[in-house]
Amino acid sequence: MPRPLPLPFPDETEAPLVTELRFPTSGVTVRGVFELNEFATLTPENLDFLRLYIRVRGNLKEVERVLGLSYPTVRARFDTLLRAIGYEPEIADPQSEVLERLERGEITPDEAARKLRR
Repeated sequence: MPRPLPLPFPDETEAPLVTELRFPTSGVTVRGVFELNEFATLTPENLDFLRLYIRVRGNLKEVERVLGLSYPTVRARFDTLLRAIGYEPEIADPQSEVLERLERGEITPDEAARKLRR
């Protein structure tokens, strides 16, 4: 029975290389040096988060609801996932953060207006 890749591997900083592929149905084996893509080397935690993110069609608010976590925690996990696949998270626009907090009901319209005027 196949097992998941043993990643991350202790004391290794580079992604592993695959040297053999076997196709069970045809019985074909291909040998060579193959790179794994950025998704194949994700930690189990990041992979679970990615699967959930895809399942809810990229809606972080829905991820927040499913996991029962705060939006900042979900956003931090998303940023960790982005870094793991080689992207640097965008710096949050303070105005859009205020509007997101308003949309989530964390602040009142008056509070949002005050924050946006600053």
